[in-house]
Order: sequence, then structure tokens, then C-alpha cells
Amino acid sequence: MVKVREVGEIYRCEICGNVVEVKEVGGGELFCCGQSMNLVK
Repeated sequence: MVKVREVGEIYRCEICGNVVEVKEVGGGELFCCGQSMNLVK
């Protein structure tokens, strides 16, 4: 389980390719297509 830790992190969904950049840290985990998104940067 990868939790959001800092502003600027980038996450990608391995299924559909959606990409998310963290703008505000809330401490949760990002999900897409029913699974956790992977930390890219």
C-alpha cells in the first residue's frame, strides 16, 4: 500500500494509464480501476 506523502508526487494507473500529480497531501491512498495507483516520481 502506497500512501501519499508529499506534494509533487506523481501516480499512474497501470490499467488505464491515468496520471495524477499530488497538489495537497491528505494522507490517503490513490485508487483507479479498482487497484492502487503506482508511484512514478
